[in-house]
Amino acid sequence: MTDPEFMSLAESLLTSIELACDRINDESDADVDNQRVGSMITLTFANRSQIIVNLQKPLHEVWLAAKSGGYHYRWHEGAWQDTKGAGEFFAALSANASAQAGFPLTFSAA
Repeated sequence: MTDPEFMSLAESLLTSIELACDRINDESDADVDNQRVGSMITLTFANRSQIIVNLQKPLHEVWLAAKSGGYHYRWHEGAWQDTKGAGEFFAALSANASAQAGFPLTFSAA
């Protein structure tokens, strides 16, 4: 994968996260604050816990840091897959966000 290909796919992922936060806040009682600074998004929940998603450009990876731990994702077969075989990015983000928010939240690609 070239650097421009990575950046295009990664930017799409970050945009999807931002749009999902807007949808979640509009359609539910959730209060998920999202702040983007460059290639990093910080999601802050009502209980002040956070999830951080950032791009690791030299590695062509997306990293997710949550209360449950840190995860690394690479683009593989049309999706962002965990580098240790633990699944797809948006499924992990949804599970971690739900755990930290205290009720079900769903994130998906736009």
